[in-house]
Amino acid sequence: MNVKKVGNVILAVKDLDKSVEFYNKILGMPIKNRRENWVDLGQGGALLSLHPADESSPHLGTSVDNGVLIGLLVGDVASAVEELKSKNIKVHRDIQEREAGINAIILDPDGYMISLFEPIFTAEKNIQSGGYIGFTPA
Repeated sequence: MNVKKVGNVILAVKDLDKSVEFYNKILGMPIKNRRENWVDLGQGGALLSLHPADESSPHLGTSVDNGVLIGLLVGDVASAVEELKSKNIKVHRDIQEREAGINAIILDPDGYMISLFEPIFTAEKNIQSGGYIGFTPA
């Protein structure tokens, strides 16, 4: 087996139109491809793919301990959080500063956690700090 990269993250959503509205209109993620029951969002790297959840099975959103968490890089977490609050988006965990950057966690319409992460650039090398430290809700 030779995995090259993550192609997409797939979320089963209760209301496809409501989720597309959230990710596309509120968060500003461009729609790359749309079919009857599948929507791919993003422009480079891994895509976020939405499809309708099976209503005959229980819908398990996310949890701090063992759920799905989507990490999005943003230029300014504070302004992003203020903008999202003005649009009545629920903030699960407010802004926190970590060694690698600043993050906050919001919830999408299905209760999936989305970490907004603003990396801190190292002064010594003037490069972005590595890894995904700061995405996690802990």
